[in-house]
Amino acid sequence: MAEKQHFHFVGICGTAMGAVAAGMKARGYHVTGSDANVFPPMSTFLESQGITLSHGYHEENIPANADVIVIGNAISRGNPEAEAALERKLLYVSLPEVLKEHFLRGKRNFIVSGTHGKTTTSSMLTWLMKSAARNPSWMIGGIPKNLHCGALFTDSDFTILEGDEYDTAFFDKRSKFLHYLPECVIINNIEFDHADIYQNVEEIKLSFRRLLNIVPRDGVAFINGDDQNSCDVAATAPCPIVKVGLGENNDHRITNIQYRSDGTSFSLLGETYHTTMVGEFNVRNAAMSISAALHAGLTPEECRSGLHSFDGVARRQELRGEVNGIKVIDDFAHHPTAIRLAVQAIRQRYPDSRLWILFEPRSNTTKRNVFQKELASALATADIAVVAALTDIHKVPAAERLDPTLLAADIAAAGGTSAYLANVEEIVTHVSAAASPGDVVAVLSNGGFGGIHQKLLTALATTA
Repeated sequence: MAEKQHFHFVGICGTAMGAVAAGMKARGYHVTGSDANVFPPMSTFLESQGITLSHGYHEENIPANADVIVIGNAISRGNPEAEAALERKLLYVSLPEVLKEHFLRGKRNFIVSGTHGKTTTSSMLTWLMKSAARNPSWMIGGIPKNLHCGALFTDSDFTILEGDEYDTAFFDKRSKFLHYLPECVIINNIEFDHADIYQNVEEIKLSFRRLLNIVPRDGVAFINGDDQNSCDVAATAPCPIVKVGLGENNDHRITNIQYRSDGTSFSLLGETYHTTMVGEFNVRNAAMSISAALHAGLTPEECRSGLHSFDGVARRQELRGEVNGIKVIDDFAHHPTAIRLAVQAIRQRYPDSRLWILFEPRSNTTKRNVFQKELASALATADIAVVAALTDIHKVPAAERLDPTLLAADIAAAGGTSAYLANVEEIVTHVSAAASPGDVVAVLSNGGFGGIHQKLLTALATTA
């Protein structure tokens, strides 16, 4: 693709698409793009880079002289520009293919994968390397507070990527991370997820086996040695494997964990580290980040300094505000295991508080009934759980949909206190009337949840 000069991005305002489009523009390519949702901050950012944007998807948006059409993961058959690219026999590629050829080839690429903890671990690793003056490139599916943006491409040899097992594009159903030319892979854990594209956990494990099959002999894979699925996929891997975890069988064993309200300390490879984050899963994330950073050549002291100054990731246990002694926390958790771990971590930080969980079943998996019972068990670990209605229910066949009313009943049957309230207004009214000083209200969603955080803070101030 080196001789190609004009790249047109279909779905350009996605976080990753926009970052790569801007990176291509900075490298001297002519870049245009289109999206159904052209609005700030991404639209103004792209326009500031000199990229021409088209609102909506139309065949005529594709410039006559475009050399390559980059089709985003969110684009499906039926999209006018995708259909035009097929009919006109244009050269079309996925975003991971552009990354591979223009940003990753010849680099030292560190891929952070797994069902849970990818964003936090990749953010930690990026900050460890950036704070140690290694100037890495990165592409992360969140906003690390220390970094202020989810993606940036530098001239460094190092690139850190959050490696998603989700499929690449409508024309390429392989996992995205298989395009990323890994030197180092982290596998935090493996569970069933993405019920819209995988039938079972064995299909997911096959994708991870394929990932380990492309790690070179002089590379390394750090896997969760306490997770059986991770150990299974690593059992026949041709690359070096290092197990990281709490159990005695781990090569990098985590010991001496001490939880405090201001964070957590632990030991790894004879060194003591401290993070301001709480929860066992964040200790595991930190240990993985340190292991990978040491492989990259950082010293334990550089890792210690970087970890101590790591401020976390937006929407991961993020305190959005406090009104009259009631704290409102934003968290991304939506998988049953992530919910359970989030509850555990919040309780460790606020051990004397009554904990509310407001849960929006919004992901492609949690909108389905595959985790009907598991969600109830996880949500029952909170003091009070409130379940919202499903979003975009037309995208899931009726027989496969989660039943939120039944979920609320199952939470109560599992020993919790619960309510099903269909919309944000009902939830805000209910919580603001019933919450008391000292309570912690955690909002769990992988979307915006109708702006519930600020609405709740405003209502709590009004009802004081």
